[in-house]
Amino acid sequence: MRRKYDPGAWEDEFRGFVARYRSSLLRTATLFCSGNKDSAEDLVQTTLLRVYVNWRKIRPDGRERYARRILANAHIDERRRPHVRHEQSRAELPDTTVDGPTPMDPDAAVFRALATLPPRMRAAVVFRHVLDVSVADTADALGCSEGNVKSQTARGLAQLRAELTESPESARDLAASAPVEATRRRNH
Repeated sequence: MRRKYDPGAWEDEFRGFVARYRSSLLRTATLFCSGNKDSAEDLVQTTLLRVYVNWRKIRPDGRERYARRILANAHIDERRRPHVRHEQSRAELPDTTVDGPTPMDPDAAVFRALATLPPRMRAAVVFRHVLDVSVADTADALGCSEGNVKSQTARGLAQLRAELTESPESARDLAASAPVEATRRRNH
């Protein structure tokens, strides 16, 4: 007997997926977007739309992994758009210029340092050392080899260290918030 099509059943499953994983996707997107919450929201909406369109084609046990891959690809695609390379929008215009050093916000310093990384490298670092995703799952999400993930991560961490050593407070805060060396030893 042929199963009757019930659009409400899979839509309920999708709603449950969104309720469970949206905050995780938003956190990852915020890191990808170097703290820009508006861009992160756009990435998550793009991701959820693509997941929704393909929902019935995705294996139930691979939905989270599929969403992660779509999120990474959407981020990389967005960074390639011409308006991103040439324009930077600001919510407020500065009234005056700042001449002296300003107090360091550790999160802002980390987001600024992440922003210096190319999109794929940033995604590899975020997946591996912030979200603690395995090398194999990171390679799957980025559509590349495990060796590529390892080299991108190593180069990204070196670049982050160089960026953050210019400001000792932010480097100390990053070291305290992400046990990079312990994670690296465990997965090699």
